[in-house]
Amino acid sequence: MSAEGWVAVVGTGPAGPEWLTPEVADILERATDLVGYGPYLERVAGDRQRRHASDNREELDRAGHALDLAAAGKRVAVVSGGDPGVFAMGAAVLEALDRDAEGRWREVAVTVHPGVSALQAAAARLGAPLGNDFCAISLSDNLKPWSLVERRVRLAAEAELVMALYNPASRARPWQLGRVLEVIGEVHPAETPVIFATAAGRGDQERLTITTLGEADSARADMRTLVLVGVPATRVLRRGDGSSLVYTPRHCEGG
Repeated sequence: MSAEGWVAVVGTGPAGPEWLTPEVADILERATDLVGYGPYLERVAGDRQRRHASDNREELDRAGHALDLAAAGKRVAVVSGGDPGVFAMGAAVLEALDRDAEGRWREVAVTVHPGVSALQAAAARLGAPLGNDFCAISLSDNLKPWSLVERRVRLAAEAELVMALYNPASRARPWQLGRVLEVIGEVHPAETPVIFATAAGRGDQERLTITTLGEADSARADMRTLVLVGVPATRVLRRGDGSSLVYTPRHCEGG
């Protein structure tokens, strides 16, 4: 990064400071301004930087504001939860740059820095459900048609990819996760493991539920929940202390 203004898109991880990478912590310390969704900015300690909070659906406006600040010489950290490149602000900032027909931000240095994603945190809490091929799918249809969501889910199930389902439910669309589980159930047996991981890593807020495709209750999910849907090979290990671990074997059979 230059001594001039810059934009660094960072991820704070899924929960508290223990999930923050040293690289991102250093960037936050050097930034003059923080831009992001309000609850994500609250995860950043200190009060030295100027904070610019906005609603969660204002990604492009937020990106443009960050780039404007950097063009004026500010050192700007655009703050995402989790990893900024996974359904977060990394793509929004680059999309804003791509739309910059006037070249206002041509000289602004822009970098993206990884964080611990929600899928990594949730998977590690339960073991290794992502131990073989997997994919991540957002169930939000704000930026894509619902028919495409269903198609991708069905194809992922047919390809026997473990699925990490982001944005599984909201007040505006409480039915979509139920429909997705129905689609997967048309491909996989009812015994296929399903994990509901709500607020993974957030202390007393954390709720982890291991169930099956046949027993999964979509009402368990909210916007803090990541849903992991296994494949027929995914296994649940019951431990002597009453706990359980989930893993997907590294080897595959058939073709």
